[in-house]
Amino acid sequence: MQKEILKPLALKKGSTLGIFTPSSPGYLWNEGLFLNGLENLKKLGFKVKLGRITSQRNEQGYRSGSGEERAEEFMELIKDPEIDGLVSTIGGSNSSSMIPYLDYDLIREKRKFICGFSDVTSLHMAILKFAGLKTIYGPSVMCWFGEWPDGVEESSEWFLDVAIRHKMGQRNIACPTRWSNHKRRWDNDEWRTLPRIWNKNEGWRVLNPGVAKAPILALNLNTLVSAAGTNYWPDINGKILLLEDMEASMSRTERHLRHLSFLGVFDQIAGLVIGKPEFYNQEGAPFGYEQLFMEIIGKRSYPIISNFDCGHCIPMISIPQLSLVHIESKEPAHTHFSFLEGAVE
Repeated sequence: MQKEILKPLALKKGSTLGIFTPSSPGYLWNEGLFLNGLENLKKLGFKVKLGRITSQRNEQGYRSGSGEERAEEFMELIKDPEIDGLVSTIGGSNSSSMIPYLDYDLIREKRKFICGFSDVTSLHMAILKFAGLKTIYGPSVMCWFGEWPDGVEESSEWFLDVAIRHKMGQRNIACPTRWSNHKRRWDNDEWRTLPRIWNKNEGWRVLNPGVAKAPILALNLNTLVSAAGTNYWPDINGKILLLEDMEASMSRTERHLRHLSFLGVFDQIAGLVIGKPEFYNQEGAPFGYEQLFMEIIGKRSYPIISNFDCGHCIPMISIPQLSLVHIESKEPAHTHFSFLEGAVE
């Protein structure tokens, strides 16, 4: 029998956030950015407590520890009575190695707020599937709480909406007026001395008009494809699917989308939301990113919108997994997006 999907317990000002490092040891890449992220979480009213791996700044080259060690850090934070929620340091490529070692019954029992994005998609899928607990596709310590000096204001406000404020009723999301994918170096002081370049947001583009009212799943495209054939593959049927990616070369994007098409994903969903890619490479193609999506997906009865603000560009809208969402899209660029229920209890 399928478990009832539970909402996490709400945070409040003064709540303690446990910091875990599920894949890359990002704190070694830029200690200042990591520490600034912790300080900005404190400015938002939270206390922070570092997991064992994170506090010791462990590293094994590309990863912070073995899959079992990373899972132990995570579960220690789940068990810790002082901890009210968990936020990842950063993503990486190997969060999935934690999956066999997590105690999903205890994760469900504690109902703690769990937030991260990108490669943390693996944990979102596993916790939804095996613990029946909703998680939050939202910022990590370094991205975007670490933004110098005070984090990304819009992203922080959307995080607070999800974590604290929105417990019931409808919440409308307006398209932000600005966005940025300005990459600044982390191996020197550019990340805090070079002013970020912002672009005017042209709005969310409508690739296929329509109306949808369904639970939403926010997932990193690359990480989702890597889960195909596993027992933690998500139940996509009847869901609004939000796909975002960091390195969106056209050749790799085509391979990923075609694979999802072979799996029947685009025949099962109730709507599609495409996030802004951070690093886009057209690779000489005479067509663009959105055209490639539509070439593979084709004309559908459900809404398809692109240029959405969730993922590796900023600001980032936090998405509570499987929250009921209403989307109404009309050509050429009018989209109403709202959450119809609270993210937390």
